[in-house]
Amino acid sequence: MELKLTMLDSNALVHQIQAMRDDGHLSDALLRYAVKNIEKADSRFDWVGVYLFDAEKNDLWLHNYVGSPTEHARIPVGTGVCGMAVAEQANQIVDDVSTVENYLACNPDVQSEIVVLIRAGDDIFGQIDIDSSEKAAFNTEDEAGLQAVADKLAEQIAAERR
Repeated sequence: MELKLTMLDSNALVHQIQAMRDDGHLSDALLRYAVKNIEKADSRFDWVGVYLFDAEKNDLWLHNYVGSPTEHARIPVGTGVCGMAVAEQANQIVDDVSTVENYLACNPDVQSEIVVLIRAGDDIFGQIDIDSSEKAAFNTEDEAGLQAVADKLAEQIAAERR
């Protein structure tokens, strides 16, 4: 049985992402690296993905993920937890997804979800989305750690869009 760590070391991951930036890696590689390492970091994290925001289509598109396949490759703004994060321009922590009226179920085992925006100021580039089979699996400490990673990813995306 593989023993997973119990807490994401966001500082270490931020430093690793910065080292990759310093070596010339672009956002695509950084996003994939972040998703893979976030999922490995904590046994509560059953599905980890990054959705990027398409302002022209006003939706989110799935960049990459680790976990069970999902049919939600595109999510309209305002739909589900991911879409609400963009609509409200705020991170989302949902302790019980069954209480979300327009929840998009990817897996029947999902009990809770956290969405952390990848943004620079008012510019939303995307989000880190994590599902858990545990109810109330996420807290503000998780949000703060994931926000540090999201902020580092946003630096690279913003630099590439200049």
